[in-house]
Amino acid sequence: MMKKYVYSFINGTAEGSSAMNNLLGGKGANLAEMTNLSIPVPPGFTITTEVCVYFMQHNKFPPGLKKQVLAEIQKIELYMNKKFGDSQNPLLFSVRSGARQSMPGMMETVLNIGLNTETSIGLIKKTGNPRFVYDSFRRLLMMYADVVMEKSNQKVNINNSGIRIQLDKILEKVKHENNCKHDSDLDATTLQRLCHTFKGEIIKKFNASFPETPVDQLWGAIHAVFQSWNGKRAIDYRNIENIPHTWGTAVNIQAMVFGNMGNSSATGVVFTRNPSTGERKIFGEWLKNA
Repeated sequence: MMKKYVYSFINGTAEGSSAMNNLLGGKGANLAEMTNLSIPVPPGFTITTEVCVYFMQHNKFPPGLKKQVLAEIQKIELYMNKKFGDSQNPLLFSVRSGARQSMPGMMETVLNIGLNTETSIGLIKKTGNPRFVYDSFRRLLMMYADVVMEKSNQKVNINNSGIRIQLDKILEKVKHENNCKHDSDLDATTLQRLCHTFKGEIIKKFNASFPETPVDQLWGAIHAVFQSWNGKRAIDYRNIENIPHTWGTAVNIQAMVFGNMGNSSATGVVFTRNPSTGERKIFGEWLKNA
């Protein structure tokens, strides 16, 4: 029987629980727990820390992993009534790292995996909101170039000329040229041109293109999570805190929900209790259209 490497959480049922912190990492275990508590968690799945350990030992994914991931994607597609990589009704994913103990140096989140030139057009037709789509695409380009193409390959330049800074400078210049104070003030046409500019900068920086194929984007992000376990900051932190280097990290993949679809959407952090006083009252902070 093939070893189980992937644990789902979907439609109020999770294969994991908070007791499985070592296998699913902190995020994965708690996503499973919240799902089982009927908290409305976007559906997804966790790739276990054992896969990271295998990857570190063999520099490749274990046999059967890709088949298990594909099966979980198909479950989410059915539940969401969307299809990953589809040009008419695309499903997008977020990818996050999640070790059993939080530590600096681990991979940052990559959002909007699955967006490309084709799926962007489909999502515009579906939502009727081109500004939202091109804003999401430029965010993916920034995150993917920074986290997957640069940091996971240890290509960060110590003189602060990393791709994130370069792309941020371009964004600020475009905002200044258009008399825009906030990112959300940029219109769809300007954001579309910005995406084109970002792609050109990525090619110049890495001599490689941003991957247009959604499946390649996803596996690139998964690979980057495992690579980040052995990043310098993560290793240094484990040495200081006496955390074993053999633990590895899990990968959490979820269907995207959006905070930048207009003034009726938002992003933020929320607690089921006041974190300062313990009062049983919803507490949080958020920004609209962010």
